[in-house]
Amino acid sequence: MNRTDRLYALVEELRAISPRPRSARWLADRFEVSSRTIERDLSALQLSGVPIWAEPGRTGGYCLDPAHTLAPLGFTPDEALAMTIALGMLATSPFQSAAKSALRKVVAVTDESSLQQTAGLATRVHLLDDGAAAGVAPDLAGILTTGRVLRIDYRDRNGTESTREIEPLGYVGNGGKWFLVAWCRLRQGIRAFRGDRIVTVVTTDERATPRSFAADELDIAYGTLRRVALEKDS
Repeated sequence: MNRTDRLYALVEELRAISPRPRSARWLADRFEVSSRTIERDLSALQLSGVPIWAEPGRTGGYCLDPAHTLAPLGFTPDEALAMTIALGMLATSPFQSAAKSALRKVVAVTDESSLQQTAGLATRVHLLDDGAAAGVAPDLAGILTTGRVLRIDYRDRNGTESTREIEPLGYVGNGGKWFLVAWCRLRQGIRAFRGDRIVTVVTTDERATPRSFAADELDIAYGTLRRVALEKDS
């Protein structure tokens, strides 16, 4: 997480629990940085006008006026439930960390009455898995936004490992399995790499060449390939 993203996340973290405080040590553990870094970040936010103040004492910490950030979006129970289910289905995907963060924001902007109703409804929704879900390498998160060439160690279905340079193109989800679709320089073609078989990931400084891919180019079994896209009202 870069500093800009961390500053925004700090504000949202404090707003979500306001008026209760969070200690610098708790925030440091949450964002995997030092307490000193958190204190510098909070100081920068205060200097920029964000209403953060410190409460002294053993149970003290940093607080934020919840009215500072955007007003609650007013999710209905059905909308909040749909968001909870959708984000929960990403628990074994390359987006698992972002999904958890997004769910925290859904909770933060949903009023207490709707939140309690949503929590009750959520206990009545179950996902049927066909076995242990295949995980993914944590370093896969965010690779599409960087636009960089990756160097990976990959283990094929026979257990043989190889090192490859690849240009990420997208993801394909199939139940609990996720595949990274990329142009493989070793094979000189488009390949789908199963997430749980990617052993290591190194992001290089080289920019990847923009490419597209079609369903018939993928070397995996799939049903109907459905594109995920944002819909805008016309």
